[in-house]
Amino acid sequence: MRQELKALLAETDALIEEGKRFLEMNGIQYNLSKWVTLKEYTRRHGLESTSVVSNWISRGIVPPENIVVVSELNDLKLIKDIPYKETA
Repeated sequence: MRQELKALLAETDALIEEGKRFLEMNGIQYNLSKWVTLKEYTRRHGLESTSVVSNWISRGIVPPENIVVVSELNDLKLIKDIPYKETA
């Protein structure tokens, strides 16, 4: 019985950890390794500042379907982590 409880707790912990990597809004699940904050996108892609990414969003370089605004987190913007423009 004790081993079964340990196994169940380990499985539960693994599911919780996996669940932390996802965000669900309006019935859509977002994998947080593929959707990042503007700051993280800037870091990953070697850009000067988040202003560059904000400008891309304003100019339509980043399509609206690749932006998610999380109102529950003070309107935090997440961007799909794919290259949008050459940065050379």
